Amino acid sequence: MPLASPYLAGDDRYDTMSYRRTGRSGLDLPALSLGLWHNFGDTSPFDTQRAILRRALDLGVTHFDLANNYGPPYGSAEENFGRHFAADLKPYRDELILSTKAGYDMWPGPYGDHGSRKYLIASLNQSLTRMGVDYVDVFYHHRPDPSTPLEETMGALASAVQQGKALYVGVSNYSPARTREAARILGDLGVPLLIHQPSYSMLNRHIENPDHEDAYDGRQSESLLDVVGELGVGTIVFSPLQQGLLTDKYLTGAAPEGSRAARSDSPFLSSGALTEDYLSRARELNDIAAGRGQTLAQLALAWVLRDTRVTSALIGASSVAQLEDNVAALGAGPLTDDEIGVIEPLAQPIG
Repeated sequence: MPLASPYLAGDDRYDTMSYRRTGRSGLDLPALSLGLWHNFGDTSPFDTQRAILRRALDLGVTHFDLANNYGPPYGSAEENFGRHFAADLKPYRDELILSTKAGYDMWPGPYGDHGSRKYLIASLNQSLTRMGVDYVDVFYHHRPDPSTPLEETMGALASAVQQGKALYVGVSNYSPARTREAARILGDLGVPLLIHQPSYSMLNRHIENPDHEDAYDGRQSESLLDVVGELGVGTIVFSPLQQGLLTDKYLTGAAPEGSRAARSDSPFLSSGALTEDYLSRARELNDIAAGRGQTLAQLALAWVLRDTRVTSALIGASSVAQLEDNVAALGAGPLTDDEIGVIEPLAQPIG
């Protein structure tokens, strides 16, 4: 059942959140954005979703990130968001940044996946209908599709802007070289590449490293952060808590009942990740966090935001309390050079 009281956003909603410029654009994003990948499908309580969205805006979290296949089932996160938007958030549309994506499988047949113009335009039209909005602020291609000419995929993104269905465009999970080429094609079409959405965390630092299999046109291998920094493209990172490994949830060495690591159907995390190497480093990081008056999760968020090329970090939330705890990460201030140096040997891929 919907919450009975009408929603009025807090007057102080912009007082504490920090906002960061997205590359060389004119768009600011909150340092922490809310991702609806988990917890907003039909399997999650509707009233909890509403409470999280309301509290997010009250905390200055103005950016809500979706995709066509978020759920479960596919499409349900956008549908549920649309219901919340109509009931609570529509009066604040001009204060919100809404994003969605297409690129993974969404419907049966050859036109419901990958990167064709047919798929991307159809998917965006469906997303707008589910969300109950006339446009999104950012439309992403969700993953690279080597089987489709990049000119076609980027042309579809440009068309979304030219048709007024998106204000900006982005890419997700693209390699450094493919990002550079996508930006070139979009630039030629008069629609700048605004933002890239890769995964990034203390335990997953691939965007810092040169991709030696990705060089093209005689260029030396480059890191994704170097490419977006040079091009003036923003970066919003997902999974900054490494699917929960960078929280205090697993510090005992056991996977709590109901956690992702305990579920046999979780494709992103299993109990096999709880190695002695992970536990040793996670416990040391937890001690460092405590010394800053933070939780491990808060430290992990502060760490990904230490690089000015990272515009925002996407957080998920299954409760208002979890949302508030994550946003509180910004209260301790940025990490010092000395703290970053102590963290460095611990912030490595799991062995």
